[in-house]
Amino acid sequence: MSETLAKLKTAVIEGQAAPAREATEAALAEGLPPDRILLEALVPAMDDVGNRYECGEYFVPEMLISVRAMKEGLRLLKPLLVEADVKPAGRVVAGTVKGDLHDIGKNLVCMMLEGAGFDIVDLGCDVPAEKFVAAAREGADLVALSALLSTTMPNIKATIEALGEAGLRDQVKVMIGGAPVNDNVAQEYGADGYAADASAAVALARNLAGVTA
Repeated sequence: MSETLAKLKTAVIEGQAAPAREATEAALAEGLPPDRILLEALVPAMDDVGNRYECGEYFVPEMLISVRAMKEGLRLLKPLLVEADVKPAGRVVAGTVKGDLHDIGKNLVCMMLEGAGFDIVDLGCDVPAEKFVAAAREGADLVALSALLSTTMPNIKATIEALGEAGLRDQVKVMIGGAPVNDNVAQEYGADGYAADASAAVALARNLAGVTA
């Protein structure tokens, strides 16, 4: 890894937004390809942040600060990645299901997935099944459903069933998360997997999309 990419990785891990932007600019000025900057600095940095979260070294505030730094670099890279036709790790349609207005956990998952190289379509919260279906029909590898309330959990199942009725279930993998959700719920509702937190969501999304970390 070049010295500049090492500085970028460290800046993201430590949540230093301005240095992350400056290191990204320096890497581009050195002529480093945008996909190399992404794959050798930003993605490994967010993997490190996820590992620190799992080990109890980082908590949600630290993760959010690192995400902010990551997005400073990604903001500069995105147009260049599109211009170079660099394919994302996968396209994820995400949202909190109908009747549920909680989105903090979903937002963190989306940001961590973006840092892992996925293209994110964030539908927001209180999303009806038909909106998930419409977004998936436009192109998706994964559909990520979140629910924080036990009363809205059935809408996860309703959304998965709607994807099936639309003939899309075989085309997309469905991952679910949220406080009242677990592996048993995932199996009962017909989801492809459950993630307990944002770090686990990245690992699950990679597994479901067949992406190597």
